[in-house]
Amino acid sequence: MRKIFINTLSLIIAVLLVSPVMAGNEQRAGSNGASELLINPWARSSGWGDSNVACVVGLEGLYQNIAGLAFTNKTELIFTNTQWLVGSGISINSFGIAQTVGEAGVLSLGVMAMNFGEIPITTPDLPEGGIGNFSPSYTNITLAYAREFSNSIYGGIGVKIINEGIANATASGFAIDAGIQYVTGLGVDKAGNRKRDNLRFGIAMKNVGTTMKFNGDGMSFTGILPNESSMTVEHRSQDFELPSLIKIGFSYHMNLDAKVDSVSDEVVSNHKLSIAFNFTANSFTKDQFHLGLEYSFMNLFSLRGGYIYEKGITSPSETTSAFKGPAAGVSVHIPMNKESKSVIAIDYSYRATYHFDGVHTIGARVTL
Repeated sequence: MRKIFINTLSLIIAVLLVSPVMAGNEQRAGSNGASELLINPWARSSGWGDSNVACVVGLEGLYQNIAGLAFTNKTELIFTNTQWLVGSGISINSFGIAQTVGEAGVLSLGVMAMNFGEIPITTPDLPEGGIGNFSPSYTNITLAYAREFSNSIYGGIGVKIINEGIANATASGFAIDAGIQYVTGLGVDKAGNRKRDNLRFGIAMKNVGTTMKFNGDGMSFTGILPNESSMTVEHRSQDFELPSLIKIGFSYHMNLDAKVDSVSDEVVSNHKLSIAFNFTANSFTKDQFHLGLEYSFMNLFSLRGGYIYEKGITSPSETTSAFKGPAAGVSVHIPMNKESKSVIAIDYSYRATYHFDGVHTIGARVTL
C-alpha cells in the first residue's frame, strides 16, 4: 500500500511540473467536453466556494480531494439535490457511501446524475416537434480508495466512469482523480499551550483520462443513390478531451475558546473558526482563486461562505462564467447519541450567478 501511495505522489508531482504548460489556457476554452465534471454536487464544500481542498473530510472528498475520504469515522452516506442555474430546468441528484476497510483505509462509491427534463424531438422536416420527447442523461460514477499513511499524510485515488447520452447518441469515458492532504502539526491552542493540527495543505489532481466521442444512430443519415437505392452514411465524431485540473490549497483552524477536558484530557472548544484558500489550475479555461471561511458552534451548527475569483468575473460584460463568485452555506447536525460520533445532518449551499436565479444545493448526511 505504501508503494501505491508513493506512485500516486510521484504522478501528482509530475503533473505539477507540467502544469504551467497545460493550465489556464484561455485559447482552449470551449474545446473540451464533459464539463459536468467541473460541477460540485455537494452542499458543504460548495458553500465554502470549493476552497477546502486541504481540509475536506468524508464523502465530499470525492469532488474536492480524494484524500479527505481517509477521515471517514466508520460509515457515511450522503444524498443531495441541486437545482442548477435555477430557471434552466436542470437538476442534479447525487448519492455517495463511504466505509472504512481495514485499520486505516476507506472505500467509497459516488454517483452523480443530471436531469435536463423532457426536450421535444425536432427534425429538419419537423422543426416544431410534435413527434415526442427525449431526456438527455449525464452520469458520473466514482469508485475511490483513501488511506491514512501516517499521523500527517493522507492520500487517495479514484476512478471515474463518465457517460453522456441523448436519444440516439452516446459518449463514454474514463478518468482518474488523486489527492494528498498533509497535516503539519503546527499551531498552538491557548489551553495548556498544546500543539494542534491547525495548519493543513492539500493537492488534488482531477479528470485525467481518456478522450471521448459520440457514437450512435444520431451520427448517421440515409441518402438516396442515383439508382434510387438507399445507403446509410455515418459521420465520424471528433474526439474531445476531459477538463483536467490541479488544485493546491491550505487551511488554518482555530479553537476560539480552547480548554482541556478534565475527563479525556483533550483540548475541546465550542467555537471553531476555519479559513481556507486554494488555487485551481484549469487546462481549458481561466485559473481560479478560492477563499472560504467557516464558523462552527459545538459541532451542532456550521455557517460558511466563500468566493471564487477568475479574470473578468466581476464584470457581466467580460466574464465567461455563469457565476458571480460568492457562495454561502449552512449545516445543522443532530447527534444520534452522546456515546458515539454518529450524527444526522442537513446541509445547504447557495451560489450566486448571472442571468439565472443561482444554484441551490440541499442534502442529507448520515455519519455512523
